[in-house]
Amino acid sequence: MRILVFFDLPVETSKDRAEYRAFRNFLIKSGFVMMQESVYSKIVLNNTVGEAVKENVRKHCAKSGLVQMLTVTEKQFERMELIVGDIKSNVIDNDNRLVVL
Repeated sequence: MRILVFFDLPVETSKDRAEYRAFRNFLIKSGFVMMQESVYSKIVLNNTVGEAVKENVRKHCAKSGLVQMLTVTEKQFERMELIVGDIKSNVIDNDNRLVVL
């Protein structure tokens, strides 16, 4: 499963910018990978882990702006259509080498 986080946060004041940076840094430290600006994704093992991750995002999100989350299966994520551009990432973002202990 994947959790996608979409956000549009204000950056007008220094406090807004600080909240934006804190939320973005939280996502990165939590293992989310940037797909494009303000869209991050994370692979989770199952629905239980996914709910814990989503709850953690809820606790750390900014107080203003728009933050949305979507959970999709790997099959659904693989069917995403790339219309324009190409993916530029040196991060391996799939579960091919996932080891469950």
